[in-house]
Amino acid sequence: MRLNFTYIVLAFLFLVVVIPEVNAQYGYNNRTNNRYSSTRSQIPRVGQYDREPENLTAEEIVERIMPKITEAIELNDFEQAVVTSILTKYVQQSIELQILELPANKTKEAGEKIRENQKEELKAGLPEDKFNQLMEFQKEGYNKMKKKKKKKNKNKIKKAEN
Repeated sequence: MRLNFTYIVLAFLFLVVVIPEVNAQYGYNNRTNNRYSSTRSQIPRVGQYDREPENLTAEEIVERIMPKITEAIELNDFEQAVVTSILTKYVQQSIELQILELPANKTKEAGEKIRENQKEELKAGLPEDKFNQLMEFQKEGYNKMKKKKKKKNKNKIKKAEN
């Protein structure tokens, strides 16, 4: 009889020690993890996903991209003014095209026409080498162009050292 009582007391102590550890380990009865808990904040969270996209004007869009273009292609002030005016004109046309919400095939045709006209004006307004650099910049994007520029600079430095 004495032996059974000892086992019962030891089993009880074991359960008293183990149950809180199991609850802590697996999160049972933890109100903060319960999705239906009354302790959750009643204030709705406003994150960056709730924001509407900014409606930028053509000038603002061109202002954001021009420093990257100027750095990548090394435009002088006159060339920069030419590119800025041409890009602003055609970005405005693209925005207007989006506002019209034409059928997909007409939108695609109009977009191609806008890009062709922009390309022709840029070709007429820039020297051939800078025009080619700008076309490459538009195709490949800013990051790749910047890496190529760094490689060219390293090659120039190595040639100058030799």
